[in-house]
Amino acid sequence: MAATMSFTRRAISQVFTSNFVHCKRCLALGVRFKSTESQFTPPGNDESTHFGYENVSKEEKTKRVHEVFTKVAEKYDVMNDAMSLGIHRIWKDYFMQKLTPMPGTKLLDVAGGTGDIAFRFLEYMKYQDSLELSWQIPKKMKNLESWPQNPTEAEADTSSSSDEEGDGHHVTVCDINKNMLEVGQKRAGQRGLTEGISWVEGNAEELPFDSESMDAYTIAFGIRNVTRVQKALDEAYRVLKPGGRFMCLEFSEVKNPLVKNAYDLYSFQVIPALGQILAGDWNSYQYLIESIRKFPPQEEFAYMIEEAGFACVTVENLSGGIAAIHSGFKL
Repeated sequence: MAATMSFTRRAISQVFTSNFVHCKRCLALGVRFKSTESQFTPPGNDESTHFGYENVSKEEKTKRVHEVFTKVAEKYDVMNDAMSLGIHRIWKDYFMQKLTPMPGTKLLDVAGGTGDIAFRFLEYMKYQDSLELSWQIPKKMKNLESWPQNPTEAEADTSSSSDEEGDGHHVTVCDINKNMLEVGQKRAGQRGLTEGISWVEGNAEELPFDSESMDAYTIAFGIRNVTRVQKALDEAYRVLKPGGRFMCLEFSEVKNPLVKNAYDLYSFQVIPALGQILAGDWNSYQYLIESIRKFPPQEEFAYMIEEAGFACVTVENLSGGIAAIHSGFKL
C-alpha cells in the first residue's frame, strides 16, 4: 500500500511537471467541463442515452463502454489506486463487511471482472470458517468421550454432519468484457483462489442465470456503465431468491460544496492525465469521470432500486458522498 501511495504521488507530480502539451490539455478540459455541463441537454427519445457528456444511441454506448474496458483492463486496478489514492480498497472492505455473507451463500458479482469483490468474499468466508472451526475444536474435545466406538456408527455420523452442512459458499463473477475476466482469472490464480469461484461472460441487462438462483447480488463501480440501468436492476431482482440482498457500491454525488469543487478539479484535470501517464489512455479515463457526473444522485438511484421491486432500500454515503452504498432486499 505504501509503495502504491508513493507511486501515485510520483505520478501526480508528473502530471503537473510534464510537457506543455499536457498542461494545455488540462486547461482545455477544464473549459470543456464547464461549457459541456451547462450546454448539455437530456436525450430526446428512448433510444438514446449518455456516454459521458455525449448523447449517443444505446447500441453505440454499449459498444463504446466495451472498448473502454478492453483498453483499460490490464491497468484498471492500478488506476483505481491512483484515482482514489487507495481509498477504494477501504470502501470495498467495508462493502463486504456490510454484506455479511452467511455460510453457503451463493453470490453473484456483476461487472466484477478483475475480481476485487469476489476475492474479498472468498477471504471473508475463509475467515468466518476459521472462526467457526476455532469454536468447534473445544466442543469436539469435550465430546471425545462420547465418540462412537463402532466404526460404522462413526462413518454414519460423519455422513450426517456432511449432509447438514450442504453446499459450500460460491461466488460467480459475471462481466460483459472478456478482457476484464481474463485479468481477474489471472489474479485469482496468483492468489491461489481457484475454488468456490466461477467466471461467466454475460450482460447485466440479460443475465445468463436462472430466476431465484442467487442469495446475494453485488455490483461495484459498474452500474453507471450499464446502458439500461433499470433493466439491469430488474435482472438483479429476478435472479435473487426471496430474502436475497442487492448491494451496489458506486461513485456518487458529493454533498459538501467545498469538497465537491476540490473533487471536480482533481477529477477532471488530474485523473485523465494520470490515465495518460499510467495507462497511455486519456480518453477512457475522461469518460470514466464524466460517467460519474451523469449517474443519478443517491436519492434518484434509490428510487430506481425500489421500482425494480426491492424493499428496505437504504443509502450510505462514503467519504462525504464521493461513493455510496445502496442496499435492498427481495421480499
